[in-house]
Formats: sequence, C-alpha cells, structure tokens
Amino acid sequence: MPVIRRDSTPPALVVKYYLYEATATYGFFWPVFTLFLLSRDLTFAQIGLLGSLSAAASVLGEIPTGYVADRLGRRVALALGSALLSVSLVGHVVARGFPAFAALWVLWGAGRAFRSGSADAWLYDALEDRLDAADAFTRIRGRGSSVNQTVSAVSMLTAGALYAVDDRLPLVLGAVVAAAAIPVVWTFPTPETRAADAESAAGFAETLRVVRATLTAPALRRVVLYAAVVFAAVGAVDTFIQPVTTTTLGFPEAALGPLYAAFSVASAVAGYAAPRIERALSPRRALAVLPAFVAAALALPVVAPLAALPAFVAAKAGRAAVDPILGGHLNDHASAVGRATLLSAASLLYALVRVPAKPAAGALADATTPLCAVAAVGACLLFAAGLFAVSDASTGTRPQNESA
Repeated sequence: MPVIRRDSTPPALVVKYYLYEATATYGFFWPVFTLFLLSRDLTFAQIGLLGSLSAAASVLGEIPTGYVADRLGRRVALALGSALLSVSLVGHVVARGFPAFAALWVLWGAGRAFRSGSADAWLYDALEDRLDAADAFTRIRGRGSSVNQTVSAVSMLTAGALYAVDDRLPLVLGAVVAAAAIPVVWTFPTPETRAADAESAAGFAETLRVVRATLTAPALRRVVLYAAVVFAAVGAVDTFIQPVTTTTLGFPEAALGPLYAAFSVASAVAGYAAPRIERALSPRRALAVLPAFVAAALALPVVAPLAALPAFVAAKAGRAAVDPILGGHLNDHASAVGRATLLSAASLLYALVRVPAKPAAGALADATTPLCAVAAVGACLLFAAGLFAVSDASTGTRPQNESA
C-alpha cells in the first residue's frame, strides 16, 4: 500500500481530516467567551464551575460515547458531537441566569465527549489500513492541529470587533462553523479494519475490561495521570486570559482578537514542530520538558504583569505540541476496535482532574487576583512535571522513540 511521503500531495483522506480540523475551531467566540459570561453577571467562581459541569458531563459520557464510536463508527460520534456543540452555542445567545448556562455547558461537555478521541482514532486507523502509514500519525495530527490553529488565528482577528458590534455575533458564527463539521465528517472513509471487526467487537463490559487493563499498565498509567494535570492546568489558566488582558493590563477588548490570533499562530507552529520535538527528546521526555517550560513561564506574571502575555502564549503552544505526541503514544497502545473507547477513557480521566481544578482556580482568583491564581497553577504544574520526570527516571523508562 502507498506510504505518505513528506514531499507528496496529501491523500484525499488526509485532506478531509485537515478540513475537519478547520471546522473544529472556536476562533470566533473563544477570545471573548469569558467576557460574554461576565457580562451575563457570572462570577469567576461560577465560570469555573461551568467548566467543572462540562467536565463532569464528559466524565459521565466519555466511555459510552467512545463505545458508540467503536461500534457505530467514528463518523456518527463526530457528527453527534458537532451537532451538540452547535446547539449549545445557539443556546448561549438566549440564556439568562446561571442554571441556564449550566445546562448549556453540560450539553457542551456531552458534545466534546462524542468528539474526544474519535477523530484521533479514525485518523490512526485510516493511516494504518488505507495508507500503511500509522507511524505518520504524529506528523499528520500535528499538521492538522496547525490547520486548526491557522484558521483559528484568522477567525480570532474578528472576534473582538464582532463582540463590540453585538456580543452575540461571535457565538452565532461559532455555531455555524461547528455545524459545518457534520457534512465534512460524513465524507470520511471507514477504515477497513474497523469495519471488518465491528461485527465481532467485544461487548461493553469486555471492552471496559480491556481499556482498564491498558490504561493501568505501567507504560500508560503515569503518562495519562500526568497529562490530566497538564490539561487541567492549561484549561484553568485559559479562564484568566481575557480579564488579565483587559482589566489587569488595560488593553481594549478589540485587542483580544489579535492576541488570540497570536496564540493560534504559536500553537500552529508548535503543532507542526511536534514530530521534531518527539524525535529530538523522545515522547516521554517531551511530555516532561514542555509542561515544565510552561509552568516556569506562568510563575513570572505575578511579579512582572506584562510577562502574562508571553506566558499565555507558552501555555497555548505547549498544549499544542503535547497533544499529537500524547495522542500517538496512546494510539500505539490501543487495539483497533477499542481505540476510541481507550482514548475516551483517557479523556474521562482528564475531565476528572478538571472538575476541581477550574472552580478552585476561580475561587482563588476571586479571593486574590487572577495573576496570583495563574502563578499558583504554574507552581502546581511545575511540581507535577518534576514528579513525572523523577518517577520516569527512577523506573528506568526507555525513550519512547523505541517502545515506551
């Protein structure tokens, strides 16, 4: 079978994957989302609680939705997830009061649960079955992330201006883009291995047994738990970008679009560079070094507020580089039929850590300042990165280049 070459025209299925990544952007509304919620009389603690409710919905839905993706197909899961996200955004336009927003964020969490892991599982299977190129996953996944971030950068440039005209416009456009993902994923081919094995797939209980055994194996256990801390930390910091920029640093709201566009450009570069970072450091070392760099950057703004902007850039770029490296590591340890279930189970663990992290950081920001909360998150992340590096070294883990 043909193998993807660096200098060749991307095969059709890869182009479709890139198109899906282009529609998976939150660029129109994310730069002003916190400001939108604050304008609806929500506090930082309530906004953090919304994130926890979304994470809780993911916790309850990750395994069932992953199983749906394995049994009914990745396309079904991706389409359902995109539809739920679109409906949630439309609901924000008319919602009033914390209970209404809470219900919409539960819906948002369910949508994310359907999409989490499904795109990665489809891509890995498709590369393996149709192109004999599963080893290209990190590269294609990283470039897909770059496509997503590039589209996000362009759309984010308009977010502040749209918000100034009508604070509902960014959400309406976000809903339209989320819905546009549905016809895209319906063109995805079904990997031959998944289609052939679906009929003989294990039952739900047996699938859970296999997933539990895989996730608790030494090769994955520490990585997944540590990744959960990394993602929770970056997610908590994201809550404070908008108030720090507009209130603490005094930038106008119109500056948020270019700022988030800069985040996306940095993330696109980081995602594109992920395979090189993986080869240079090994995946496990990269997973230790990148978050440690982010953590150090997050500690600076508490004494030098202007350092918050490069710190936020570092957080976004670090997350973008970690995503494809971590995804490749998990996929390498997953069987084809249970791949989406395994990835959803990992996402469930990530969500479990996010549940207390966001409201805790929000409460700390309410009691002190957003910059103090950012520094505290950075300190926790630095401790986790150090613990992960030491535990890996003490067990003599080989570089993931070879096996992991």
